[in-house]
Amino acid sequence: MNEVILIIFAYLLGSIPTSLIISKTQFNIDIRDYGSGNAGATNTFRVLGSRWGTFVMFLDMLKGVLAVKLALLLPIYIDNDFARTNFQIGLGLAAVIGHIFPIWAEFRGGKGVATLLGLIIAISPWTALGCVGVFLVVLFFTRFVSLSSIMASMAFPVFILIIFNVDNNAYRIFAIVVALLVILTHQKNIGRLLSGNESKVPIFKKRDRRKSS
Repeated sequence: MNEVILIIFAYLLGSIPTSLIISKTQFNIDIRDYGSGNAGATNTFRVLGSRWGTFVMFLDMLKGVLAVKLALLLPIYIDNDFARTNFQIGLGLAAVIGHIFPIWAEFRGGKGVATLLGLIIAISPWTALGCVGVFLVVLFFTRFVSLSSIMASMAFPVFILIIFNVDNNAYRIFAIVVALLVILTHQKNIGRLLSGNESKVPIFKKRDRRKSS
């Protein structure tokens, strides 16, 4: 029963619409009315620039970290690494689902990549570091956040199954599901990438593209 309550709380935590709050409080707009129409860090980068995009990405990652840490509220999981990891995966996924389908924002959220990254940081920091490295390298050379997210998510199961060879079947399955989930939620981006219509994001400079969207 306690686990169910925490999973619900993790979903509610993930549902906090950070990009929507920032866009409304700082710019008096709904971020979903501009750019790709998505309420996530990528669209915030695209519409409001790297400063606010980075801030939203950090907050969305924090949602994943905090959701995973909820497992520590139950003593049974403190000294049981295997059971704790499995429960943390459930908590993290609840937060990701909340981010994608936020109850606080008419169930119109983002794609969950930053929250997923926060989840991975909390459970497996070295794996997260590797995925971040892949993300940054791809972003540096292409300026496509969507492509960077896809490549980082595809690297995740490679790190878990091959490089670190994690001995936890639930975590191994989770890694594969994450890669498939990110690809699924980026279908429109993949289409735009293939057609050459995907927008690049500004790096290291302030930018506001609301009027050009």
